[in-house]
Amino acid sequence: MSTETSPAAYPSPAQLFSLDGQVAVVTGGGRGIGEGIARTFAAAGARVVVAARRTAEVEAVAASIVADGGEAIGVGCDVTDDAAVDALARTAIDAFGSLSIWVNNAGGSPARKPLTELSRDEWDQCTALNLTAVWVGIVTAAKYIETGSILNISSGAGTGPVPGSGHYGAAKAGVNSLTMTASAELAPRVRVNGIMPGAIPTEIFRTALGIRNDDDLAATEQAWNIPMGRFGTPLDIGTAALFLCSPAAGWVTGETWRIGGGAKPR
Repeated sequence: MSTETSPAAYPSPAQLFSLDGQVAVVTGGGRGIGEGIARTFAAAGARVVVAARRTAEVEAVAASIVADGGEAIGVGCDVTDDAAVDALARTAIDAFGSLSIWVNNAGGSPARKPLTELSRDEWDQCTALNLTAVWVGIVTAAKYIETGSILNISSGAGTGPVPGSGHYGAAKAGVNSLTMTASAELAPRVRVNGIMPGAIPTEIFRTALGIRNDDDLAATEQAWNIPMGRFGTPLDIGTAALFLCSPAAGWVTGETWRIGGGAKPR
């Protein structure tokens, strides 16, 4: 039997999904999906730089990771500021000695209105945060990562019509395209993949849908009729992110996966 297919040739699951020795930057990491990814990466052994505009929140997440036995720092960063993004990468390297994983998670748009009612400022703000900042993140990560992976958090809104959120959908469609092109341009040194989360009741999700309390959330969850019977959690996205950034996905690049409990994008 070839050593390539013998049982002895296969690493253990613990090795395949380990991020020991990896240094990860997670933008938008102060809450919601970003926090879930940061915590999952830290639990898998990565040293994590948690970044977002709300410095107090990312510092709290980092402190909690450290209290649980992980390694993390919180860094305030506005991803629409190119110089701040570059400084974020350099801070990660100064703190932990290298950079190998970059997660472009910061994003969102609470505005819901038809394209014909959207102001130019609302369009520009949405694309600056949800598309241009992802491009800047990719370029910055590629500059500092020797070998590793980039993960872009996209949305099912980028795959079909989204009345009321056309600006957001257009930006996320652009992210999906960036993921494919960057994966081809940066291979084999850096893998680039994406995740399109389904309904995760984050702050922006609740605001956009006008969900005011837990009763509203429960009613919305029931109305959406998700095949898996519930809304998702940050951990659901964190575990998918772990796979895509771990050695287990060493031959995966240019993919954007829908993680949404079986529901179609809305």
